[in-house]
Amino acid sequence: MVYTKLSITIGNRVGYLMLDSGSRFNTLSLETLGELSHAFAHLALHPEVAVIVVSGYPGDSFAVGANIAEMLEFSSSDALAFGEAGQALFEMMEDCDKPVIAALNGITMGGGCDLSLACDLRIASDTLKFAHPGARLGILTGFCGTQKLPRLIGRNRALEIFMTAQTYTAQDGLAMGYLNRVVSAERFWDEVRAYAEAIAEKPAAALAALKRLVNSAEEVDLKNGCALERGFQATVNQTTSYSGSCA
Repeated sequence: MVYTKLSITIGNRVGYLMLDSGSRFNTLSLETLGELSHAFAHLALHPEVAVIVVSGYPGDSFAVGANIAEMLEFSSSDALAFGEAGQALFEMMEDCDKPVIAALNGITMGGGCDLSLACDLRIASDTLKFAHPGARLGILTGFCGTQKLPRLIGRNRALEIFMTAQTYTAQDGLAMGYLNRVVSAERFWDEVRAYAEAIAEKPAAALAALKRLVNSAEEVDLKNGCALERGFQATVNQTTSYSGSCA
């Protein structure tokens, strides 16, 4: 497939999926969602990729959400299909055994925030500005942000972000638990690569099990979650060579 809204590169067991709409701000149009789905599926199955990074680097934005001009032309059925396309992509990202990292290089709005929430980890430039402006625009993305953000940062914080539609900084995101790390803009891409490559060095079976177990903690009770962990332990420990230090 020829991509017009993104590019793919692979290096040191990390697959990089780089949004590039050709303009200053990367929008999540139907076309972009289709390309993202195809590209992500390719990296998810690639034998030389252990970790996937999604970013808009080196542009000014990670993603700014839906193409508003496109959305204004949607019928009810179009809007439903748009939400389904986004949810299908994000579900594929969450179900992928490989760790997925959002590298938030710049402005991140609405559906772009939802895209980052489908990733397992989020590392951001200290110049990041993010918001969920749907309330101001009178729209919803339909990408499950209202369900995922409260699980990550809590109900009160999530309601404030959605209802005020105000813009937040990288340090705000770190303090509220939305971000895992904030790094300087000057060293952003070096830090992203180092972060991703350090994770990619770990045994794939262990990473896949950890992702599934931690994600399932939101859906199962403690007793069943512990039983699930025992089951994964029995399988994963048979595939791992204990060559590393425990320190």
